[in-house]
Amino acid sequence: MKAVALREHLTIEHPESLLDLTLDTPEPSDTELLVEVQAVSVNPVDTKVRAPKDSILEAPKVLGWDACGIVLAKGAACELFDIGDRVFYAGDITKPGCNSQYHTVDQRLVGQAPKSLSAAESAAMPLTSITAWEGLFDRLRVDLEADNSDRTILIIGGAGGVGSIAIQLAARVAGLRVITTASKPESIDWCLRQGAELVVNHYKDLPGQLRSLGFTELDYILCCNDTDMHFEAMCDLIRPQGLICAMVDNRKPLDNAKLKSKSAGLVWEFMFTRAMFECDDILEQHHILNEVARLLDEGILSCTMRERLSPIDAANMKTAHAKLESGSMLGKFVLEGWGDSNASIGASSKQ
Repeated sequence: MKAVALREHLTIEHPESLLDLTLDTPEPSDTELLVEVQAVSVNPVDTKVRAPKDSILEAPKVLGWDACGIVLAKGAACELFDIGDRVFYAGDITKPGCNSQYHTVDQRLVGQAPKSLSAAESAAMPLTSITAWEGLFDRLRVDLEADNSDRTILIIGGAGGVGSIAIQLAARVAGLRVITTASKPESIDWCLRQGAELVVNHYKDLPGQLRSLGFTELDYILCCNDTDMHFEAMCDLIRPQGLICAMVDNRKPLDNAKLKSKSAGLVWEFMFTRAMFECDDILEQHHILNEVARLLDEGILSCTMRERLSPIDAANMKTAHAKLESGSMLGKFVLEGWGDSNASIGASSKQ
């Protein structure tokens, strides 16, 4: 099968940073689906895993944790899907990624793809939607059953992949008042179109800007960008007994004592936790994706795909990685199709 992979951890400018390879088609285990991949999207985790590091790879490493495709085969214990179903998922960072023609994935991490979206549009949504959903509803404990119209959330980094769908979920599904951050006219407009009520500049004094707008404290903060840069401002702005959720690694120690007098909390969101540790509630990602698909099909949520290239190959993947690393990406970057040789291997059930 075709795949885009790396043999060394290199800068994206290096000619061999990503390679077009031919690899063996994987076999699904009893609890896995074999998916014919139609489209994939690229996330910051891809660039971080690919980036230069000291470790030596013993075999080619396939990246990619966002896919839409067709179920070609399934393990004997798989009961959630049928062969021929169109599915979308983010998968498991401890397993080979989905930047390959055929990919195996635990059925509990997979949802039925939205019927109203194309394969490319569907591939844009899984990782960011799960991350935003878990951040809002699992980590920050926003109550979906409550009247949240008088509650405020600050989403730092609203124009990126996670921020874009987090704004929609917070405003359109949870009914929160959403303030977000962006610094360029295009990204400000993008955030407002996702449902943000106000947009402030994350390169300027956040507490000062918000207080000038009448916000002295916030019920929730979701930080999708540079935890170190914004930590003191978040500690200043969070209400007593409030919660901050961060998802970007800190580069230096964070002074959590700043939160003590408020009895406020800092929690982390890592979308791969449930898969990595095989948590008892791993099936929640299946339910989240099915609910996201429903919300997309009903027009409550909108797709965040902004750029698309075809086919899925090393050259186009390098373009996507470079765009993400530039810091100028709005929404999601998707690659679709495998060119003329994307022949099916046939559908079967592993018994």
